[in-house]
Amino acid sequence: MTTTSTSAGWTIGTDVGGTFTDLWLRAPSGQSWVCKSPTTADVVTGVVNAVRLAADTARIDVHELCSQVTRFGHGTTVGLNALLTGRTATTGLITTAGFGDVLEIGRLRRGTAGLQGLELGDYHLRGQIPPLVPRTRVVEVDERIDSDGVVRTTLDEASVLAAIERLREMGVEAVAVCLLWSTENPAHELAIADLIRRELPEVFLSLSHEIAPSVGEYARASTTVANAALGPIAGHYLSKLEEELAALGMTAPIMMTTSAGGVVPARTVTERPVSNLLSGPASCVVAGQKIGAELGAPNVLTMDVGGTSFDVGVVVDGVALMSDEVTFGGADMRVPSIDIASIGAGGGSIAAVEGGVLSVGPRSAGARPGPVCYGKGGTEPTTTDADLVLGVLDPSQFGSGGIVLDRDAAAAAIAEKIGRPLGLSGIEAARAIRVVFDNAMADLLRAVTIERGHDPREFTLVAGGGSGPSHAWALCREIGLSGFVVPPTATAASAFGAGTSDLKTTASRTSYRRILPEVGPSDEDTKVVVAALTETRERALAAIPDPDGSAVTDIASVRYFGQAHHLDIPLPEHVDTNAVADLLSDFEREYEQLWGKGAGFKEAGFEILSVRSVAALPATAVAGAATGEKFEKVGARPVVFDDANNPDDTAVYRVRWPAAGQELTGPALVSLPGCVVVIPPGATATTDALGQIHVKVN
Repeated sequence: MTTTSTSAGWTIGTDVGGTFTDLWLRAPSGQSWVCKSPTTADVVTGVVNAVRLAADTARIDVHELCSQVTRFGHGTTVGLNALLTGRTATTGLITTAGFGDVLEIGRLRRGTAGLQGLELGDYHLRGQIPPLVPRTRVVEVDERIDSDGVVRTTLDEASVLAAIERLREMGVEAVAVCLLWSTENPAHELAIADLIRRELPEVFLSLSHEIAPSVGEYARASTTVANAALGPIAGHYLSKLEEELAALGMTAPIMMTTSAGGVVPARTVTERPVSNLLSGPASCVVAGQKIGAELGAPNVLTMDVGGTSFDVGVVVDGVALMSDEVTFGGADMRVPSIDIASIGAGGGSIAAVEGGVLSVGPRSAGARPGPVCYGKGGTEPTTTDADLVLGVLDPSQFGSGGIVLDRDAAAAAIAEKIGRPLGLSGIEAARAIRVVFDNAMADLLRAVTIERGHDPREFTLVAGGGSGPSHAWALCREIGLSGFVVPPTATAASAFGAGTSDLKTTASRTSYRRILPEVGPSDEDTKVVVAALTETRERALAAIPDPDGSAVTDIASVRYFGQAHHLDIPLPEHVDTNAVADLLSDFEREYEQLWGKGAGFKEAGFEILSVRSVAALPATAVAGAATGEKFEKVGARPVVFDDANNPDDTAVYRVRWPAAGQELTGPALVSLPGCVVVIPPGATATTDALGQIHVKVN
């Protein structure tokens, strides 16, 4: 298989999920392995356990392995989990006098931010998520800079020192500074930073003009506060992980995956931990993007069904769709990221009957106690329990950590908790769980394609995650796809992405221009945009080890005048007045693609808010070698597909890395490391030169 690495040494990619920590290991010869280890409460132990398990799998001493690792890619949910659970550092916010309520007021949807599906209709759930920093830890200082960057009120140092003293008394561990229009003139934020470093040298400090240089004080403040709140946690976690890996002999630096779909040195994430909130899902999309390029498929849908969530990414014309804002913990944050849609649906999603209605997720059993079949104390049935009862999973061949599943316990829990309330047999109840689960995932796939103006039939579905290859066939039927692709690394798709991603850095800058439709862009508008791009390109390339070997892409944020939200539109390499005019035309075209013909309103005029540059240093391509194994038939067992009372006798095969040119006819199950590929009745499966399994459903 063709992979990427930074040298000819061993390569490791890891991704920490809510249930499992996935690891992808590549030897200098090109041979690859994937394995899974239960995620631990401290996360670090789970990563180290995965490394040890990988060494055992590759039959190499763990110390010898670590000493030869030349790239260690890593994605983690530590920051995201801390944000969602409120277990962040005690943080204070310093802002301009009169703007201390910005986090409380937020936007119109402040009370519903983070709610999904039916939750939006429950008024009892609205307004329940407090701001990231309570009003008591928000302090104001006397200063004012206008939108043109001109100082209107000189910074009052006495008010700053008083604010710092108040935060000291409250025992803050981190401080965020977000002043009005600091994006146009950061002088006051820099002066406050100097005073904080002098008076509170031990606190973690975040400045808004560095963390989120964009128009809109609410999103800028939320992002800066989140970064500050995560700083001490990220620093402690990465220090501990580096220490544990060093004890095993690893000298390669930790390369952290970011939400934007690349890797950066861990020290960069230590300074800006908010940048990798979606590192795992973003890495999965990167992996799917690489697979699409290998297959000559420009449009790709990536799906990752893990233990706690179902994540979907969209690649159009070879480029992953991006977003510059995410919502977590009830706050909107300005973070450039791959546009990922997620729901709480995974292998650990809990099935329950309330009021005679069956629901699956978003509650998850996690790794501990986990599904009932794990035998670790779980009592509520999950989708993994259902797959086991339906015959999809082999009790003795689950994951790569020697986990043996208890089918009888799973069947009993499903019959008691689901079957009895619904008047169904145990096997019927298990199939009902799968149907509800699959339909929830299909709805999300429709949302990211049909609802955004894309025909899903024009996309190649790449199935990943521990449960993705088991359920992809049902999703194809639901949304009309002809089939799907399963790579050999499917169970650790995000880990594979972390181990093979390019080095990427991002820089943003405000470039506010209002353009009237009857006038069009002027030379002055172009001058402002070009000046901003010059700065962002220089900053993005400054953090790249080899600027000459890097590629830079530029994006502008555009909206109709008066709107609250914007679209990100690509810019050409050379920007002149004609290019700015084309930018507005491209914006209108994409706007109508999203919202329908005639939805645009150019009469309102346009606003160019900011520009963003992304510098990417491609990883060195290294030709890998697949093992080229034949499918090994290991038996057969009954599997329920469409009729719970009439299961199909299904052939079961096992392979680690498939050889090319093979073909199977459904019904069949193919056991890959950490996952099972389901080939339903009437379907066919073939393998290609990369070891990928192509399943044609209809």
